[in-house]
Amino acid sequence: MSLYFANALPDLVDDALAGFALAHADTVRWDERDGYLCALRPAPARRVGLVSGGGSGHEPLHTGYVGAGMLDAACPGRVFASPHNRQVFAAARSVAREDGVLLLVKNYTGDRINFGIAAERLAHEGIRCGRVLIDDDVASQSADSATGRRGTGAAVLVEKILGAAADTGRGLADLEALGTEVVARCRSLAVASAPHTSPVTGAPAFELRPGTLEYGVGIHGERAARTLPARSLRDLAEEMVASLAEALGLGGSSRLIVLVNGLGGVTRLELYAVLREVARLLDKRGADTVRVLVGDFVTALDMRGFSVTLLDADDELLRLYDAPAATPAWPATPAPPDWPGAMPQIPGEAP
Repeated sequence: MSLYFANALPDLVDDALAGFALAHADTVRWDERDGYLCALRPAPARRVGLVSGGGSGHEPLHTGYVGAGMLDAACPGRVFASPHNRQVFAAARSVAREDGVLLLVKNYTGDRINFGIAAERLAHEGIRCGRVLIDDDVASQSADSATGRRGTGAAVLVEKILGAAADTGRGLADLEALGTEVVARCRSLAVASAPHTSPVTGAPAFELRPGTLEYGVGIHGERAARTLPARSLRDLAEEMVASLAEALGLGGSSRLIVLVNGLGGVTRLELYAVLREVARLLDKRGADTVRVLVGDFVTALDMRGFSVTLLDADDELLRLYDAPAATPAWPATPAPPDWPGAMPQIPGEAP
């Protein structure tokens, strides 16, 4: 058994958020009373505030993507639990601009309910509110599922691309349509060779026989529909890429942004090996890997697993992906010479 380092388990999330705000005091502000983080220096051209959120335990999602070029605010819930609607309402009201606020919601029942209630409260106050529903997980696409595909790795790419678009002054309807398009072009799949550690018991969250892996695991520790015998990375990647390519209908002209994401307990050594296999297999299919992200972006506490997300991008999406951002967790990128958005000066930069 392995216990989490905490003063007391119920205090872990709040203690972590206070520490996060301390570490990134030049970028974010932690509103302890209402339970959200907001960006200190969003781009001045924004007409719409961007708000996301979800359960804690997925760090750096979503708090690590608050800042210039991405989210205006993020609402963290308890571990693997939706934020309360009052958190979402308070955050959205605080960052709403003249054209309202856009809520970026992963497709889980609790998130949909709480973000939905917050949207109703915002409308009651006369604040325009749109929603982008993120549902990219091919493993949970089933006629037997009441909620449909889960929201997973695509959340990071949606937040990045919509943040860049918002920085150029786009309106609410335009951003909502763009976000819906990005989600439609994204699909993800996750596997795990060991579950996460339960914060409550300090024991594995579920049993997985030696020599097997979960194919299609969820980021809240949901068991997959399939448990497979362990296999080489090459064979595993081939099956994953085939599933993703079929879901996206990839063709020879596809240009892909590839996210290889650790779920919390996998080394970078392994993740880069995953990327090599995925890129090789995509090249074999005639698809062009034009951008890559490798690391821990959407975790499941310490789960020993990884996910692969593919985004079939066009010129506009690539340009928005390449736009500058300054958040605690996004890799720093300078503004391209022709970028129209005005970025606020980051502390320590030369004027």
